Amino acid sequence: MIRSVLRTASTTLIVLGALTTAALANDFAPQISKEVAEKIRPWLSDPAVVDAVKAQNAKTGGLSDADIDKLDKQWRAEAKGGGGPLVNEVTGNALSSFLKGKKEASGGLYSEIFVMDAKGLNVGTSDVTSDYMQGDEGKWQKTYPVGPDAVFIDDVEFDESSKAFQSQVSTTVVDPATGKPIGAITIGINVEKL
Repeated sequence: MIRSVLRTASTTLIVLGALTTAALANDFAPQISKEVAEKIRPWLSDPAVVDAVKAQNAKTGGLSDADIDKLDKQWRAEAKGGGGPLVNEVTGNALSSFLKGKKEASGGLYSEIFVMDAKGLNVGTSDVTSDYMQGDEGKWQKTYPVGPDAVFIDDVEFDESSKAFQSQVSTTVVDPATGKPIGAITIGINVEKL
């Protein structure tokens, strides 16, 4: 009897938690969309972003799925180990410096920023991500392949590292010369700062 009551209470808490999270995502979507339109999109056409994505697309365009899996495994091992050639190459490039500057200038609103190429691979990051290949996740699948105006706002979740509630917003990176998608960007938004 006690186990049954505990199970029911536990299930109720899980359902309530899920409903609260979904409500939070919906509550902040208009403010997040405004942030993307007014503050983020304008700097996505900066040559620091566009040139880096185009250069990486030229470099990674011919990679096979096996090549990408190998790179992703390498990244994951290096990320857990505190760095290595692949992680250091990405986090030390000019685009990553640009993104770190945008994060710092946000006054804590942006908890992380990373840009992906046409395959969903990291081009630049403000912080080390857990994986290199984002192409199997909604942040890439619901932006780059969808088109130039795509925006994907994920649920609000509590982020242990920043000790804050955040939502990841992703949008397509477009070549301003052609209007065509070339990659995507994800920004962690601290909703408590909106």
